[in-house]
Amino acid sequence: MTHSIFGDAQDGGHGPIEAAAASEELVRLGRQLPDQVYLGTSSWSFPGWHGLVYENEYTEARLAREGLVAYSRHPLLRAVGIDRGYYQTLAAADWARYARQVPDRFRFVVKAPSMITDAVTRTAPNSERQAESANPHFLDAAYASERFVIPALEGLGGKAGPLVLQFAPLPSGLTRNAHALIERIAEFLAKLPPSHAGVKAVYAVEIRNPELLTPRFVHRIREAGARLCLGIHARMPGAARQAAALRTMDGPATQADGWRLAGPLVVRWNLHAGLGYEQARTRYAPFNRLLDTDVVTRGQLVHLIRVAVRSGQSAFVMVNNKAEGCAPLSCLELARALADRARD
Repeated sequence: MTHSIFGDAQDGGHGPIEAAAASEELVRLGRQLPDQVYLGTSSWSFPGWHGLVYENEYTEARLAREGLVAYSRHPLLRAVGIDRGYYQTLAAADWARYARQVPDRFRFVVKAPSMITDAVTRTAPNSERQAESANPHFLDAAYASERFVIPALEGLGGKAGPLVLQFAPLPSGLTRNAHALIERIAEFLAKLPPSHAGVKAVYAVEIRNPELLTPRFVHRIREAGARLCLGIHARMPGAARQAAALRTMDGPATQADGWRLAGPLVVRWNLHAGLGYEQARTRYAPFNRLLDTDVVTRGQLVHLIRVAVRSGQSAFVMVNNKAEGCAPLSCLELARALADRARD
């Protein structure tokens, strides 16, 4: 990278990272978006988002360090996912550093460390390669509370959104006895602190084993005080099937105009159907346009968001670049569809 006395043209100069100018449509859609709806992306450090989220093109490393302030100024992006904690435990001071950079209305959707939710230690986190050994901290509630829940709630405070417990694909030795595994997960959830430092914990469970998506599973995690996180991923059934499980979780409709959510809606739109992670990354980089629009999933998510609003619940929808090609533009399309439905 070439430097000059005028700054680095490829990195937006040496001043603070600036947010892209918001169009009239973006501002209007931001005002129309219900207060309890939190759209966001899985991270914020993507150079290809210049002109969409950032005014100039900045390096990935600089965006990771300094881009959150500008990201949080986008009219539609009221939340962000933090996956960093999945690969290592973070201290309360690390979470607080994030919280200081965003406005009060902003929320963080954070993943628990894989040391809590993966049954095995792997050659790489979340890898499907041969497991190295059994993970001694799998479903260890004391470890999870001390190393994840308490620091996250203490550091993020009122800006803490759902705490996502994403279970990596579990080995057949565990899933073969699904009843026992479900009981272990439920017992683990029930031991987690319901709150800390005056902040209520919202636990959301995301799975990668479709055989676990049963009425027993969703009822047990609800009884343990957690929500089902709809993880839209190639390994899992589509949004409609997972929404049906969510509906089972929350029981039959009690109102004439449809069913009600009994807790927050939590969705992570991770990956386009039929694509592997690396395949999607190669196809979609630099993540600055929509290449594979998924109007079916969008429509299902819009419906679920409207159900959440009708139920008086918050809706957290985190979108990955690998869902359609560009997460901020996917969020824009969701906001447009919500605005259109509101006029119906």
